[in-house]
Amino acid sequence: MSILRDQLFDEILQARQRVYAVGDPTPLQELNLPGVEAAIFAKREDLGPIKAYKWRGAYNCMAKLAPEQRAKGVVAASAGNHGQGVARAASRLGCKAHIFMPRSTPEVKQNAVRMHGGEQVEIVLVGDSYDAASAAAHEYADTHGLTFVHPYDHLYTMGGQGTLADEVVMSGEGPFDRVYLQIGGGGLAAACACWFKKFWPECKCIGVEGVNQASMKLAVESGARKTLPYVDVFCDGTAVRTAGELTSELCSELMDSFVTVTNEEVCQAIRSLWNSIRVITEPSGAMGLAALIQDWQNGNIKQGEKCLVVLSGANMDFAQMGVVASRAGVQDSKRVERFLQIPMETKRGQILRYLESIPDGVLLTDVQYGRMAGNIQMPVFGVLATQEQFAEIDRALAEKGLKARDVSNDADVQFRMISYDRERLSHPVFLVIEFPERPGAFSEFMRVIGEYAHLCYFNYRYSGEHVGRALVGLEFETVADRDACREKAAALRGTTIQGLHELPDDVRHRVLDRMSPKNKP
Repeated sequence: MSILRDQLFDEILQARQRVYAVGDPTPLQELNLPGVEAAIFAKREDLGPIKAYKWRGAYNCMAKLAPEQRAKGVVAASAGNHGQGVARAASRLGCKAHIFMPRSTPEVKQNAVRMHGGEQVEIVLVGDSYDAASAAAHEYADTHGLTFVHPYDHLYTMGGQGTLADEVVMSGEGPFDRVYLQIGGGGLAAACACWFKKFWPECKCIGVEGVNQASMKLAVESGARKTLPYVDVFCDGTAVRTAGELTSELCSELMDSFVTVTNEEVCQAIRSLWNSIRVITEPSGAMGLAALIQDWQNGNIKQGEKCLVVLSGANMDFAQMGVVASRAGVQDSKRVERFLQIPMETKRGQILRYLESIPDGVLLTDVQYGRMAGNIQMPVFGVLATQEQFAEIDRALAEKGLKARDVSNDADVQFRMISYDRERLSHPVFLVIEFPERPGAFSEFMRVIGEYAHLCYFNYRYSGEHVGRALVGLEFETVADRDACREKAAALRGTTIQGLHELPDDVRHRVLDRMSPKNKP
């Protein structure tokens, strides 16, 4: 055991009496995830006094300062949660805190800093990343002779953060076989691993980072701290370009392995939390669970193993929830969503015939199609299915001489860039329809419409509601066909189709003009 590790253990031991002067222990809660046959417990740091664990380290660090240091004031840099912890400590200890935050910091975190700190806090927004804010904060602290309260790379800060692990050990739910610890700078991971390894030597401590945030994994594997050329800020609480000096040494000694997770996996983990215990964390707060799910799917967790994840924070802007829901997709424990581009002849009823050939149990989640020139069209279908069902789809297409291309990661699909060629359309009508989200409902509508019209545009995305909504473009060979179709479609309103209305002429012209060849870049 290294000297640094011994020092950290002592700091955690001493921090307990200070930390609990300003906050109560947070509970453990068992999670039930369908398909994951392991015992999973969540440390509910989202229930702490600032809805995140950062208050522990900030208060412990500031409480250990000499009175004259606190009297001069402190400086901190934060993407949000550390700032709240410093603000709370400043209010309780009666000292001034200058908190530097990136300009992109969510409003909910800025407001929370003001709420916890009151008149004791000054927020300075600078730069577009944590590193830029940190550089400005260090410069300000040096210029004015103030103490910088580090969010992770200081023994006092880590000592406070380690009280989280002490509560887990004291809970009586252990020992745990696996603990998943998200890493930004590494303070939480280093402190918790230090404590767990002392009491449960066989416990595996797994460090979790975002795919484009893995500065700690890089530092440990290369044996030297390096700065990432790019860092993804979707999980803003862990967006750190360079691992800490102390934390990288400790993590190199204490971490048994590392797991990197994608933003989509994090969003899916947030959805799993909602489904299990009706809790929504911020993205970084769900990273540990995302890694656990990934490890289970990859066969790295044995059936019945006891696992711990830390819900490290829940300070997310309300507006970001829609993005999280969208990026989570509609996967479940057995089925995954893929986007398939399937070549089809430019003939009436081709998409309907595909819809009718979907195997039982497969959910159509997305359709993106716009009529283009040529005899072959390339619609995109979002499909939620098992691996066996995808194989069945492949076989059915092969019998028709077709092959689907997986375009799930294509930018034009992710951003729904549905192009169409106006010059190829005749007598078009655009309808907004609502239909019950049940198998066959939309196909019933298409059978009626298909007697009169060609499909020239289709924009639909499953939303999880009981009612599906789609923007559908139809084209007709004659005006008479168009009028007859309007009458038939209106007759469906309130039956198979629960809502249907045609776009007004001015809106229809704008839709047509938007993708007209003359307006294409």
